[in-house]
Amino acid sequence: MQQDCIFCKIAAKTIPVNAVYEDEYLIAFPDIKPAAPVHLLVIPKKHIDNILEAAPEDTALLGHILATIPKIATIAGLAEDGFRTVINTKDNGGQTVYHLHFHVLGGKFMTWPPG
Repeated sequence: MQQDCIFCKIAAKTIPVNAVYEDEYLIAFPDIKPAAPVHLLVIPKKHIDNILEAAPEDTALLGHILATIPKIATIAGLAEDGFRTVINTKDNGGQTVYHLHFHVLGGKFMTWPPG
């Protein structure tokens, strides 16, 4: 756990959230600044700064997250109409919290290209 990381604090339960899904490896909860009618954040409980910092030993964790996102989307009511999954990386990629996280956005038609 990184002492100053808000997502580490959420994973450690020192900051409460309304989790829509949780298991031993990840937690999913609503974004406090939603960019869509449904906007969830999926974070690994293990601190990884961003996707560039993922190590070979994180392969199973990353696979678990990607395999679980459809289940989370189904729970959130997004599976039938579809959703978008986004990973922002570093400043130019729009990353504001330096703890790897996946945005799951839905509840409206998504246009392309994004901002």
